[in-house]
Amino acid sequence: QVQLVESGGGLVQAGGSLRLSCAASGSIFSINAMGWYRQAPGKQRELVAFITGGANTKYASSAKGRFTISRDNANNTLYLQMNSLKPEDTAVYYCASGRVVGGAFLRTGYWGQGTQVTVSS
Repeated sequence: QVQLVESGGGLVQAGGSLRLSCAASGSIFSINAMGWYRQAPGKQRELVAFITGGANTKYASSAKGRFTISRDNANNTLYLQMNSLKPEDTAVYYCASGRVVGGAFLRTGYWGQGTQVTVSS
């Protein structure tokens, strides 16, 4: 079982950037697909992006062109570089381990505690 700790959130002005990190424990990190989710107040948790063990990536339309997901298997760390942030990106961001089924990300592990991202206008 992979345990996850997110960090890197904060308060940023619209148009700014943040890089989120997700430290993972567990020797199978390198072969798991990993994803970033977010949950805004009053809304359902949504998948923002995922990356396969082979570093193939897929993004939600809201993130495409602005966010970049990457992974450092040597250090068991997942990243989300977020540029050109908008107020609607405000949410708690979570990472998750999982697998890809039929081209879609399927979460198979527990949630971390999340990290708050707030974008002011």
